Parts: sequence; structure tokens; C-alpha cells
Amino acid sequence: MKNKKLLFIVNVDWFFISHRLPIALGAKEKGYEVHIACGMTDKQEYLENLGLIVHPLDLSRGGTGILQEIKSFIAIKKTLRTVNPDIVHFVTIKPVLYGGIASRIIGIKNKVFAISGLGYIFTSDSLKTSILRAFIIQLYKIALGGRNSKVIVQNTNDRDILSKYKIIKKDQEILIRGSGVDLKTYIYREESIGIPNVVMAARLLKDKGVLEFIEAAKILLDKEINANFILYGDIDGHNPASLNANELNHIKEDGIIEVHGFTSDISEVFAKANIVVLPSYREGLPKVLIEAATCGRPIVTTDVPGCRDAIEENKTGILVKVKDSQSLANAIKKLIENKSLRVAMGKAGRELAEKEFSIKKVINTHLDIYRSFYEDTNR
Repeated sequence: MKNKKLLFIVNVDWFFISHRLPIALGAKEKGYEVHIACGMTDKQEYLENLGLIVHPLDLSRGGTGILQEIKSFIAIKKTLRTVNPDIVHFVTIKPVLYGGIASRIIGIKNKVFAISGLGYIFTSDSLKTSILRAFIIQLYKIALGGRNSKVIVQNTNDRDILSKYKIIKKDQEILIRGSGVDLKTYIYREESIGIPNVVMAARLLKDKGVLEFIEAAKILLDKEINANFILYGDIDGHNPASLNANELNHIKEDGIIEVHGFTSDISEVFAKANIVVLPSYREGLPKVLIEAATCGRPIVTTDVPGCRDAIEENKTGILVKVKDSQSLANAIKKLIENKSLRVAMGKAGRELAEKEFSIKKVINTHLDIYRSFYEDTNR
């Protein structure tokens, strides 16, 4: 695939680095000229030093004003014209929708769409959401339609929804469980001795279940359950579901849980953890749970699309009711009080990661997708 241009369009640079960078580097090793277009924070020099061609993109992540959305669409369309890629890989909702529509207008031939989670639009029954859903469905049909379009989903629920609304056809869909994990970086270690550490690591969004985690910790501490409850993550000012600075300060002052910011060494955090928790309302397939499993840690997560797809129930982790602090507290208590169960689930999680979540497997699957565009042409 030498000299073929592969363009990734993603919402923001740090998300690309955490979820798609190994795929981009794998493609570069195979001879692709790899471009990345995204909103920039401070990662442009880092990406360029890896040999990637970076195109800063004016793409609003949180705003919903019509003028800003038009600007985002125009920016994506302009980038597509400038790069003129042989293959374009769209990741996250706005790049998928706007990029898919723009690519059909321009005539970009080979397209890959990564659907990392459909969100509340497809699960809520409110009248307002139903009206919005009907509009979004039509946008998806336009964006994902056309020849030579492959659609990657991370869980079967999202796949079934896209099929139900006739957004995608059978020959388009590809199921890849998550973004993969480096088995050499995330290694299995015996759990630490002492007071159990119960860890949640996520952006500080309410729909990640941050408030339920805090309430579950309070329930257990009030019952004098001996454990440390630890939260890693940062506020995301571009996301309307994020905690704000005042809310975070109150959480710190309450002292129910330990609060840390973002960490770039999550494998070390999990090495010191005994239990990893993610009480999210819905996901594509959360990478943090794959990383926890790879490190050999038992998981407590919600019985919702994405989260339940990251574990084997009662083998690598426990599923709890969504938005239910008591259910969450009960599951955490069960693992706190049963070390042998924690160890067994942790070992099973590592085995699952080796079988299903290896980054090498994910990279090779993506390279096969890119290659298929040209194999299909030559038949």
C-alpha cells in the first residue's frame, strides 16, 4: 500500500492518541502516507515527530450552535479536498456524520466509519429525543451510505440498532471489540496487600457514573467497610455532562473519595488497585475496562451496551444496575470481602484480554479493512 494516502478525521488529538494511534502507526509501517485531521490541544508536535502529517481542524466538540456546526462541516470538507485521500477513516460522531456527507459530495471513494457508541439519542423515549433521533437517523443514512463504505461497531447492540433503522447493510458492518491494548505494557501483577483500593478512572462526566461511584463509596464507608475509594480523571469543559470546578471542589472537601487528575500511567494505577469500577450509562466499548482486565483486575460495571460487552459476567467482573448506587455498592462489597473471587476474576480477565483485546489483533483487522478496498477492486 505504498504511497496510498490514509486520512484519519477525529474530534481531538488526545482521543486519537489514546484510541487510534497504534493503528495509524501500523498503517505507516505498511507504507501508507498517514494524515490526521483533528481539533488540537498540545499534541501536534508529538504526532508530527512520529511521522504523521497533521491538519489542525476547527471542530467543536461540545457546541451545538448552528453556525459553529456549519463551520465544522466546512472545515472537514476543505480538509478532504486538500488531502484527497485514498482512504478516509472517520472516528467519533461529528467526523462520522459531517465527514460522511462531505465525502459523498466530494466523491471520496473509500471510507471507514468507526461508531464508538450511539449514545442516549437511540435509547431515550422522550418526545424531544424521538424527534431528534428521526433527524439523526436520516443524517446517518446519508453519511454511511454509498459504495465502498465500511462501518466498525464495538458492540452488538449498536450494530443491531444501525441495522434496525436500515442505516447500514450487512456487507458494511464489522464488529471490533474496542481499541485494543498492548499486552506488554499492561502486564498482570498480583494485587497489592493491605486495605483494598477501589479505583474509577474516567473523564469526570456525570454519565460516566461519577456521582454513583461517590454515593456507593459513602454507603460502604457508613457501614464501616474498610477500603480506599479513588477517582482518576479530569473535567472536560467541552462536554455538557462534565462536572464543573465547584462540584469537583465539593467532592474533594467531602473527603469520601481520593481525587486525582488525569494520569498517563494508568497501568501503574491498576497495579495498585484491587477493584476497578465504571458505572457508566452507556459506552461503545470502554478502553479503561479492557486495560483493567489486561492488568488482571476484577471489574464492576453497569449492565448497559458497551460496558457489558467488555466483561464476561461473573467470570471477569460483575454487572450492576445503571444509575443505582446501592447495586453498585453491593457488588463492590462482595469483591472487597472475597479476595479469592477477586483473584479468580482478575486472572480470567487477563485471559480474555489476551484472546480478544490484543492491540496487534486490532491493528491487523484494520489493515485488512483498508486492504479490502483494493482487493475488491481487483476482483
